[in-house]
Amino acid sequence: MPDARSKNRTVSEVRGDLELVITRTIDGPPRIVFDAWTRLDLLVRWWAPSRAGVPGEGFALDLRPGGKWRSVLKLHTGDELAFSGTYLEVVPPSRLVYTSVFEPRPEAGEVMCTVTFEDRDAKTLVTLREVFPSRAALEAALRSGMDESLDQLDDLIASLG
Repeated sequence: MPDARSKNRTVSEVRGDLELVITRTIDGPPRIVFDAWTRLDLLVRWWAPSRAGVPGEGFALDLRPGGKWRSVLKLHTGDELAFSGTYLEVVPPSRLVYTSVFEPRPEAGEVMCTVTFEDRDAKTLVTLREVFPSRAALEAALRSGMDESLDQLDDLIASLG
């Protein structure tokens, strides 16, 4: 019997020069998947690809339009990577819009992120649209491990069952 993840595939599509659209169906209703994106106790359990490090240190969020968020990923090497941004829209359980900045390279600019959570018969179609300030930033994101993070999200939602 195939494992549960084999039926939930992450699809990444580059559109134009600066947009990345990532979709994945998650086996859980939108309100639970939205919670996993917006509740600190759940977010720290899946956000960072496990190959990169262990999330949980340095995460903070103020979930409201104008509120700030920040995550610090501690890599296996001991190095830290920080990301931060501002929430622009918070519409539970269907939509989040926020900015994201890679703090070690703020000159690279802000990424505009829109996440939608669509009900699909007790499952959720998650669509993440990211518009990057440059092609180089987009290419770096393609190497970031988002597929692995979404695998971890799938596992988390299954464990909340």
